[in-house]
Amino acid sequence: MTTPTPTPTPTRKRRRSSGKEESWSIPLLEEWGLTPMQQRVLVVLASVAGVLVTVVGLIVVIEGLGGDRAPERAAAGAAVVTQPRPDTYQAWASSKVFAPLAQSTSDSKPVTLKELFPTKTLKEGKVTLRLAGTGLETDCAAAVWGQGLVDLLAGGGCTQAARGLYVSADGRYVAQYTLFNLRDAASADRLVAELTTLYRGGWVHPLQTGRATFPTGGHTESSGHAMGHYAALVWIGRADGADPGPRDDFVSLSLTVRGVEKAIFRRVVAVTDGSP
Repeated sequence: MTTPTPTPTPTRKRRRSSGKEESWSIPLLEEWGLTPMQQRVLVVLASVAGVLVTVVGLIVVIEGLGGDRAPERAAAGAAVVTQPRPDTYQAWASSKVFAPLAQSTSDSKPVTLKELFPTKTLKEGKVTLRLAGTGLETDCAAAVWGQGLVDLLAGGGCTQAARGLYVSADGRYVAQYTLFNLRDAASADRLVAELTTLYRGGWVHPLQTGRATFPTGGHTESSGHAMGHYAALVWIGRADGADPGPRDDFVSLSLTVRGVEKAIFRRVVAVTDGSP
């Protein structure tokens, strides 16, 4: 008996590999420093999404893939996370009361720490605050963090940044009052208004005294007050960083630390009377 010869199974001819990867290069992406593999990933993402990737979108993806600007963005993000900043913020424009201080040229005498913080204690109702530390900078950028805020101060012609840190008599609360000496009322109004959205990415540094400070990640509240060519930032919270409870009167706490503003009212009187 003759054994039938098996029919050969058709085989698909395999493509020969040249041993090299197909050259992948998009000039614009190459200029941004993307490797061929990173370019492939970007194109695949765009294809799956089924949309055109705009320049802004490209830059974001590039940074995620390790572009040149990624370290800068990472550093900025780290600053937001590690720097104490308020959870809430309210802005108040300058009122007519401060019209005599609309221009710094009419009130050119620099502020002093003795003028702003003449006493060691501020008291309002049941709240008593004790001065824990002060600081005065002629380089306003040194008193804050966040490039947006630094730029605002520079654009507003800031010449002084004065800070006073207070702790309540029972040690329960911490409050800081910061005063910026700017070019004019328009600059002060702009600063407090811009901080309505900017405060999460730029704020004042808390003074370090060893007695109390604003804990990173703790709940704090703030407000901005324009007074002629001055802009003040009020920053308050519990020393332990906890959320305020029924016993915590943050309104009275804010009013108490704003006792510092008596010095500004005295300047209104001095300018109105023509005093030096």
